[in-house]
Amino acid sequence: MKIDKDTLHKLAHLARLELREEDGPGMMKDLEEILTWVEQLNEIDTEGVEPITNMSFETNVFRSDEVKNQLPHDSALKNAPKKDEGFFRVPKFLD
Repeated sequence: MKIDKDTLHKLAHLARLELREEDGPGMMKDLEEILTWVEQLNEIDTEGVEPITNMSFETNVFRSDEVKNQLPHDSALKNAPKKDEGFFRVPKFLD
């Protein structure tokens, strides 16, 4: 696929890239090579091939979510530098 200067600038804008004029020809050549490779991938017969979402066949083992002894509310606030009506008091950071 042929990449023109307008397409290159549009892609650079979408990718939030600052493109210098001297980099243009090299970038157009690189993009054309990438698109040629992708077109070659489209020629591969994938009939009957199951799509995958992960290259690893390992499964994540999660622990069971069990309620255990929790820190009592009063104990959690005991050493707080500032507290207000049962809550931690923190400095304001949003206007």
